[in-house]
Amino acid sequence: MDKQSPKIDFQKVQKAGEHRKTLSKVIIYFFLTLWALIVLFPFYWMVLTSFKSYASYNAEVVPTFFTLSPTWENYVNAFTTVPLGRYLLNTLIFTLATTAIMIVVITLAAYAFARLSFRGKNALFTLFLSLMMIPTELVMITNFATITNLELRNTFWGLILPSVTSVFYIYLLKENFEQVPDELYYAAKVDATSDLKYLWKVMIPICRPTIITIIILKIIECWNSYVWPRLITDDPTMYLVSNGIQEIRENGFGRENIPAMMAAVVVISVPLIILFLIFRKKIMSGVSRGGTKG
Repeated sequence: MDKQSPKIDFQKVQKAGEHRKTLSKVIIYFFLTLWALIVLFPFYWMVLTSFKSYASYNAEVVPTFFTLSPTWENYVNAFTTVPLGRYLLNTLIFTLATTAIMIVVITLAAYAFARLSFRGKNALFTLFLSLMMIPTELVMITNFATITNLELRNTFWGLILPSVTSVFYIYLLKENFEQVPDELYYAAKVDATSDLKYLWKVMIPICRPTIITIIILKIIECWNSYVWPRLITDDPTMYLVSNGIQEIRENGFGRENIPAMMAAVVVISVPLIILFLIFRKKIMSGVSRGGTKG
């Protein structure tokens, strides 16, 4: 006598699978939300403190997570206590100039390592990569001595020159350039296209997401730069925003008037937040892709 095979209720199996997927999504989104709250809370606290008056902030025995009487006085104090507008302008000039020069330098260097053939290329590139293992402090000491000997302290060139190249960015861009099909390069050479024209017309457009990502990362790096500007400038007219915050602290009101100091930090942070919101898709694309596909 044949044994009857058990009947399977496919609808119940399907519903059970859907319930498991829903439960897993709920758990994932719960932890993502929790992590987002942890990450964003310092920003919320910074903005909240910047809108609290000096009296109400110091009167708090237990910190409050909201304020019923927000004030713009702290933002006024941030611009009047120190020349924050001048510091922002100095930082903008330093950031744009450094980023522009660096992009030219690393693009040419990456193209040379990726496409040109010359004696000792591999050995030279290996030497370049080995520079990444040198501690930043040692390079900074050498840069400081060089800039001082060239009498470039308290100048924009003194701030800019040590930051116009990056071994990591050269390596990153070289890897992207190497993934562009060689057939395009050979076809361009058949048409008597120069290397610079091929770089400008073919390589840069194809690797644009990576280049944009490098630009944004460099802008953030320059905007947040602190140690080198602090080391190479002692003239207040050449201070960057990071030095301006330190000047506020040294002048005393940064220690006592925390809301005004938080207002200055908010003003400094806004340009970077806007930059990220505008180019977030480009950043993700540049990080995730590896040159051309196929």
